[in-house]
Amino acid sequence: MPSASPAPVTVKVLVAGGSYAGLSVAVNLLDLNRGASPRMNWEPFVAEKDWPLIKFDITIVDERDGFLHIVGAPLALADTEYSKKAWVPFKDMMDLQDENVTFVHGSLSRVDCATKKATILQHGTGEPTVLDYDYFCAATGYRRVWPVVPQSLTYQEYLEETQAHIQKVAGAKHGVLVVGGGAVGIEMAAELKLTMSHLKVTLAHSRDKLLSSEGLSDECKDVSLDLVKDANVNVLMNHRLESHKPIETTDGSVKYSAKFTNGEQTEASVVIVGVSHSIPATDFLPASALDEEGKVKIRSNLMLPSEVPNASFHFCAGDAAKWSGIKRCGGAMRGGHLVAMNIHQLVLQDLIGHSPVYGELEEIPPMIVMAVGKKAVASGPHGTNSGTDVMDKFFGNDLYLSGCWKWLGIRVREGLHS
Repeated sequence: MPSASPAPVTVKVLVAGGSYAGLSVAVNLLDLNRGASPRMNWEPFVAEKDWPLIKFDITIVDERDGFLHIVGAPLALADTEYSKKAWVPFKDMMDLQDENVTFVHGSLSRVDCATKKATILQHGTGEPTVLDYDYFCAATGYRRVWPVVPQSLTYQEYLEETQAHIQKVAGAKHGVLVVGGGAVGIEMAAELKLTMSHLKVTLAHSRDKLLSSEGLSDECKDVSLDLVKDANVNVLMNHRLESHKPIETTDGSVKYSAKFTNGEQTEASVVIVGVSHSIPATDFLPASALDEEGKVKIRSNLMLPSEVPNASFHFCAGDAAKWSGIKRCGGAMRGGHLVAMNIHQLVLQDLIGHSPVYGELEEIPPMIVMAVGKKAVASGPHGTNSGTDVMDKFFGNDLYLSGCWKWLGIRVREGLHS
């Protein structure tokens, strides 16, 4: 009789964060778990005959009960129908309802790299649970403030939060003032004007160029300004907000007087501060893994620095990682893919003495792709392009939401993303 196939070796992988990077880790590990080529590989991946069967037991911990498409957050805060599909509960991701994948609704309070144990606080109760793991990936990104992204942690609360905001701005009789001419402020102002053409929308920025905190070309910044104006948004350059205070109206409508440091003033029913004061959500990691801003120090293979205990068993991908380039969802998914590949290589090294070949990040120059109303701008080392064709190429008709699902290879329940 033929001998029985050897039982697969179980490897426990804990992923903190269920967004672009975290989901990318999971789906690529699932492919490797099945002996298939990881879906994000640019070239076919063929397993060697002597490689053992590996069962990846994946646990994903997230403060939210689902995935929020951060790229589309400005539109989700302006359009009710879009908001419904920009958040997808993890239970509605059909390809991740797998015996090898467990979702935990909660947050990490501590990761002990030396013992490979993580303490998780359950959502709602705060009850601590300790999980053992073999490999860990931090993919928690940034803790973004309101109104950069909705703050809700459940889908139902999110719907209520976004709808309340949409109703508020829709009834802004005296217009909306968006403060901050970075990508967030630009997108917020443009999406509001696109979805609510009756609104008077004003964008105020403290410098003489938009996107002033990014290392982008002047051409990109100038084109971005042109697109904002093309979207019929009023623009106030060199206007730093000093204060905004409510003032009385004869009809009882809400109105604020916004005062700028240059002495000028304007009025609006709603003032949205679109300046992102986001911080990395990494306080669960040891201090030796973090820089002074809380970003996770990584090597090019996405492992933590060697001074961290068991560094080669700990990874970071996505926005929380200290790496060059402007943070983008594509870069986060690329990082998650590399983490999955490198974990697989390390497991093979441990089991059969395989010489690991790591996937590595390359230095990323400043580049951006930004939606501005019906158009978009794309800029990088090879120049700047803009227009409706750029929007179609990079965002499609849903700000790359369906593109994310396609690239991740995840089907969501019918009606949620169509």
